[in-house]
Amino acid sequence: MARVVVWHVPVTVTGRTTSLRLFRLRDGRRCAVGFSSAGALAELLGPEQGAVELGEPALRALTAPLGVDELVLDPRLVAAPVVAPTVPPAVTAAPGAPSADGAARPGAGRPTTRSAAQLQRR
Repeated sequence: MARVVVWHVPVTVTGRTTSLRLFRLRDGRRCAVGFSSAGALAELLGPEQGAVELGEPALRALTAPLGVDELVLDPRLVAAPVVAPTVPPAVTAAPGAPSADGAARPGAGRPTTRSAAQLQRR
């Protein structure tokens, strides 16, 4: 009898429902993934990622009706790391100081009144 290799397959658990997680290949096609160990799954998807153990025949049986025929064993992260954008600090002028367009800024607590001509120029 042939030995069935067990894969650790990521799932999403919502209430009493467990759903197989599908991923995408670089060309956009959907694929199922399996990991050779629970540690490999946790390393890539995080320790909180739910998983079930399935053999390849069972995984193929679950994904075939969905039109998914690609299985990837021990995938690697291919996305670039997320880096927070750097934004220069905003420069604020004192109340009453002219702005970049030369208009005077209102003082603290004073309402701004502009004529229709001034509003149209903006």
